[in-house]
Amino acid sequence: MNISGILVVVPPARIEGATRALNALPGVEVHHTEPTTGRIVVVQEAETVDQEVAALSRIKALSGVMLAEMVYHVFDETPPEWDAIPADMAAS
Repeated sequence: MNISGILVVVPPARIEGATRALNALPGVEVHHTEPTTGRIVVVQEAETVDQEVAALSRIKALSGVMLAEMVYHVFDETPPEWDAIPADMAAS
């Protein structure tokens, strides 16, 4: 599971429509809006890093979005090479 915090900026007059559009995207939830500045704080969940990046691209492509940047990222993907670590070398 990958969780990211994203700052989205839209013109203040478009904040309501942008909030609706963001909440309609799968795995996306708006957590805070600043109507006077057009800033929106979004949390996004995705299964993989690739899906997370693709979802960020969809947010950036929404009508009226001037800026959408990931400012926080947590992932829980075990790299395949970690499964290859011999048991006697693995941390206990």
